[in-house]
Amino acid sequence: MALAAVGLKTAIWNNNIRSILLLALYPALISGLVWAVAALATVMTGADGRMPPAAAVTASANAVVIAYWPLILSVVGIWFVIAFFFHTKMVRNLSHSRPVTRLEEPELYNLLENLCISRGLPMPRLEIMETDALNAFASGIGRESYAITVTRGLMKVLRKDELEAVLGHELTHIMNNDVRLLIISVIFTGMIGFAMQMVWSGFRHSLFYGRHRSGGGNRRGSGQLMIFIVAVGILLWIGYTATLLTRFALSRRREFMADAGSVELTTNPEAMMRALLRISGRDRLKDAPDDIALMCIENTHRFLGVFATHPPIERRIAEISRLSGVPAPDFPTESRKNPWH
Repeated sequence: MALAAVGLKTAIWNNNIRSILLLALYPALISGLVWAVAALATVMTGADGRMPPAAAVTASANAVVIAYWPLILSVVGIWFVIAFFFHTKMVRNLSHSRPVTRLEEPELYNLLENLCISRGLPMPRLEIMETDALNAFASGIGRESYAITVTRGLMKVLRKDELEAVLGHELTHIMNNDVRLLIISVIFTGMIGFAMQMVWSGFRHSLFYGRHRSGGGNRRGSGQLMIFIVAVGILLWIGYTATLLTRFALSRRREFMADAGSVELTTNPEAMMRALLRISGRDRLKDAPDDIALMCIENTHRFLGVFATHPPIERRIAEISRLSGVPAPDFPTESRKNPWH
């Protein structure tokens, strides 16, 4: 039994609003980081080493943000332009995937094409990662760049209806604009990560430069500079962690909706549940970075060993069973040697 379309669309609408609100925090976060750095600089440059009044620090930081707001917007805009034109190549290089045609993988291609035809959707690009891991992900920010990538292991292990369910899951991410939102969040996180690398480079340079300077005043100035750079690095790390946690929240929330969307597309909730059971514990892409793992249908790797990027498989299966009224299946034990039946 498929999920009710009206309820699903309402949930998607509510989920999109929450996700947009989460992403709206990014510009505010960047402005907050600039403000904090400006306030720190004001404190570090206080006269005679005295702490300036709080009002003066606040006024100075506010003035910096107001004065440099056009520059902040320009930097963000340039970063997005670069990502817009090169994100496809970046994702392909990070995932070590390659595009395939109907002639190369006719059965896989036909499965995806049939799902697209059923909804009147343009066919996204189909790509394959040559790995035994069981995983898949969708990527892209527009019709011309949308792609669905699956692993060779997934094709070998999953039955035809299970693989169709996985493709439906990833196609739902595209239909709901999930991939666009995730790519945007990845771009913001990359921007702050790049700034962290620049600060670390500056710290190493200041440390080396300070050791080769003479004179008490020079040593004092060099020490203050290193303290300032370390403090800025800490602020950027806090901002970077905040962006990661936001991405994790987006990913966890979206996976439930993509599971439900796959069930609506295929009208086969049991296949989606069986696919998740087979994937469980076999999803790890050893050569792929966290940015790719975040977009996958499953990611058992935890950030800092604590934060999960995806909801547990058991919860996802239970939710599909609850919404569809179909009992959760036992772990599939039939032969995996010949899945195409």
